[in-house]
Amino acid sequence: MTSRPILGAALCRSSLAAHVDWLREAPRDLELQHFVDAEVLDGDWSGLAAEVNQLLDGHQGRRGIHGPFWGFTIASYDPEVRRIVARRMNQALDVCAAVNGTHVVIHSPFTTWGYNHRGLYPTDTDRMLTAARETLGAALKRAEDMGVTFVLENIEDIEPSDRAMLCEALGWQALELSVDTGHAHYAHVSTGAPPVDFYVRAAGSRLGHIHLQDADGFADRHWQIGHGTILWQSVFAAIAQTGANPRLILELRDKAGVLPSAQYLKSLGIAE
Repeated sequence: MTSRPILGAALCRSSLAAHVDWLREAPRDLELQHFVDAEVLDGDWSGLAAEVNQLLDGHQGRRGIHGPFWGFTIASYDPEVRRIVARRMNQALDVCAAVNGTHVVIHSPFTTWGYNHRGLYPTDTDRMLTAARETLGAALKRAEDMGVTFVLENIEDIEPSDRAMLCEALGWQALELSVDTGHAHYAHVSTGAPPVDFYVRAAGSRLGHIHLQDADGFADRHWQIGHGTILWQSVFAAIAQTGANPRLILELRDKAGVLPSAQYLKSLGIAE
């Protein structure tokens, strides 16, 4: 068995079958992205879950889902919105149980607007923590009982340590950190944040998940690895420095780029 980290991928219904053999050739982690939409979660998704399980028979990697995120934050100040988000988190756990998943991706509440106004409203940090605690509390307790981890992905985050602060303040064992390389690169190039490897190191031992995508720093490109300007050697060196064993998920807009991306990183000698 190689000592280099093993790559996995984020796939949807239309692309899963084409990658099953690759997923089975090593214990490759998988993220299912079928279940992010409210229409799916509110409908009967049991047949889709059964189809996934049948298709993945023999798969040995860790399996999880991207949780819902459209149109909300996990730290809304509106109690009615918090109730809706809490219901979506519970639905995500229902799906995770049905597909034998161990992780659910959720999105960071930090925004560019918030950074630019930090300090003008001194109560905002406490208010955000209270809102996140009320939104996620029941779901995180259930996740811990299930052996599932929520992973908190950077979106507009400019300060790499903010999500670690949030995790520490909330104190839940079922909450770890995710780094999306394209989001971090966007924040670096377009909003003055540090480079991608700083986000990885800031996560430290709480690093449970990485979305690997390439980009130019202007937008959330989700390009094939090697087609953008991210310095991949620095990213993988930082992963090794954390001592963590994160799920390494190739999250590409064009799923035809998954295998070429894996081959590119293998050719650099940094992943399998």
